[in-house]
Amino acid sequence: MEAEAVVKDWWLYHGTGEGADRRARLETGSPPPWRDFTGSPDPGYAPPGCEGPAWERTRRRGEGYVPDEQEMDVVNTALHLRRPLLITGKPGVGKSTLAYSIASDLGLGPVLHWPITSRTVLRDGLYLYDAIGRLQEAGLEQLRRPAGPTGPAAPATVTAGTVETAAGTAARPAAEPDPDTEAAHAPSISRYLRLGPLGTALLPQDRPRVLLVDEIDKSDIDLPGDLLTVFEDGGFVVPELARLAKEDPTVAIGTDDDPDASVHISQGRVQCRYFPVVVLTSNGERDFPPAFLRRCVRLHLEPPGPEKLARIVRRRLGVDVEAGGEYQELVQDFIDRSGDGDLATDQLLNAIQLRLAGAWSAPADRDRFLKTVMQHLTGPTA
Repeated sequence: MEAEAVVKDWWLYHGTGEGADRRARLETGSPPPWRDFTGSPDPGYAPPGCEGPAWERTRRRGEGYVPDEQEMDVVNTALHLRRPLLITGKPGVGKSTLAYSIASDLGLGPVLHWPITSRTVLRDGLYLYDAIGRLQEAGLEQLRRPAGPTGPAAPATVTAGTVETAAGTAARPAAEPDPDTEAAHAPSISRYLRLGPLGTALLPQDRPRVLLVDEIDKSDIDLPGDLLTVFEDGGFVVPELARLAKEDPTVAIGTDDDPDASVHISQGRVQCRYFPVVVLTSNGERDFPPAFLRRCVRLHLEPPGPEKLARIVRRRLGVDVEAGGEYQELVQDFIDRSGDGDLATDQLLNAIQLRLAGAWSAPADRDRFLKTVMQHLTGPTA
């Protein structure tokens, strides 16, 4: 029998959906004094809500997650403290899916996804700047400028403040470039800037966004340390905008959700109002510095046991494992094969889905069926 769900009064995240009232508590709750930020939302910017294709992808993936009591305790601790949540565990145990479950359960909009590789640096998550594209456009602008009233001029040389044409005719004194004219013809930097997933998550909003920093253990050794300042300050500066702040104090740029969106950045600084729900996942391929770990709430996910697997199958496929001997056998096969190497939970779901479709139903095919759909991710047979 499935254990009765435990619900605690202080929890904001339940993993069951329909959390409008709990989201209201999240938005109006008092943060710790050291996690209270002061960013001012742009009244003309509306972040994605709970509609559209991106939200449907988040909802579908998140609603199938089955958290247990320990997981909900830790997730809610991170929500109340407004700290990043660092999730460790073997591949396939649901680390990334938990981020989608939080967004789906509390109605926080589509998850912002930042996949990490060994080449990832902090700026990749904060913003993207196409400097080469801007230089090319500036060159094209020079070519597009209209020629003088008599058409293109002949090659000229400048001598002692006068311009002499190739024919030797003296012209008017050479004029200095007009900075205002040059600025008017320069392409706007806003067209070449776009916030990354971390930068978009840090935009000042009344409702936090969920940011998934996926597989941070694959990063360069400096990235966790570089993230510390951003996580502590709840904001960052875009140097390209800060340099232009006197001439253009407010610039509208795109976001990770939509490159054509217009969110206004003042003085080149992005400062959050509500710290985002940051979920960092790690497969345990490296250790992190103590300073980084101190600023995170940590959760280790163990591979699910028989009861949790049955709940996952029921939630995702609508199949009552206890009502069918064949499905119980598949769950047991999954557990037995996990002893020889890691398996992902979705491999069990694949096996049951195939049986629901009538595939691999011949008894003689059973061994080949299990080797095909439950192939080890690690170990000697991977």
